Amino acid sequence: MSTEELKKNIEEPNNDDQAIDVVLRPQKWDEYVGQEQVKKNARVIIDAARIRKEPVDHILLYGQAGLGKTTLARLIAREMGATVKTTSGPAIEKVGDLAAILSNLEEGEVLFIDEAHRLNKLIEEILYPAMESRKLNIVIGKGTGARTISLDLPPFSLLAATTRVNLLSAPLRSRFGATFRLEYYTQEDIEKIVKRSAKILGIDIDADAASVLAKASRNTPRVANRLLRRTRDYIAVKKHKRVTEGVAKETLAFLDVDELGLETHDRNFLKTIIEKFGGGPVGVKTIAAAIGEEAATIEEVYEPYLMKLGFIKRTPAGRVVELAAFEHLGLKPPRKLI
Repeated sequence: MSTEELKKNIEEPNNDDQAIDVVLRPQKWDEYVGQEQVKKNARVIIDAARIRKEPVDHILLYGQAGLGKTTLARLIAREMGATVKTTSGPAIEKVGDLAAILSNLEEGEVLFIDEAHRLNKLIEEILYPAMESRKLNIVIGKGTGARTISLDLPPFSLLAATTRVNLLSAPLRSRFGATFRLEYYTQEDIEKIVKRSAKILGIDIDADAASVLAKASRNTPRVANRLLRRTRDYIAVKKHKRVTEGVAKETLAFLDVDELGLETHDRNFLKTIIEKFGGGPVGVKTIAAAIGEEAATIEEVYEPYLMKLGFIKRTPAGRVVELAAFEHLGLKPPRKLI
């Protein structure tokens, strides 16, 4: 097999990846690793609701993509013994779409809305009375002949997840009984997740190899599991029986992922600011034009992890590359940073 064929075989997601993601998700509360403070607070809300024999309060989960918001929402519903109806912000295009969902809810059911920040304002306004007083207000007709019909909804719980909590309107945010922010995971927690996933997938992995993959996971379970799947592909093609530290590093090098999890686009982003703009400060729109990327993508995908590493900072004048990034890339920093 040629190098090109091998790279394509490993880098392209398999058809089974989505099914594997489902298998790797924790199915029990105790299997969910990390986010201890969020779990502790959510546990109190769940137990109190069960004592009162009421649906759990409306909960908003927010944080970077891949941190386990959907998984946690499903586990909360499972702990309540409730069934879950799942949708997403982009899928609810019209008021009638949401009205149909709400009117078909059964008592005690959980409605989970992913990407809640992409709900339009008209949809949000339908949610206000539904969440607060369990009323579905539908306007029939137009103009002077329009009238409002109010339907009672059964007791239900709304769990919502978003990566952009600032895009939710203040009235909607205020109607959630609890709002939890999911943080990046610790190295130790990611290692536990890698080992658990490897066991489920039947992969023999060394502790040192798990540490290598965890360090390159960007402190995100979804990325850790993706790297593990690609490592599984690599050892299958290379006919290795075990994932050792060396094999894990070979796989990362093959995928062009460095030891801190930076990929080609991350390094290009930093080098563009360094080489074209002297390390900054430079505006995000200028950077976006230079690398051919959307400014929103830079803010949502590139920057959060790089800021966590201390590689860039946002200033009123624009983005600035920090000394740690120069050292990681092996580049000479400007005198002002020394």
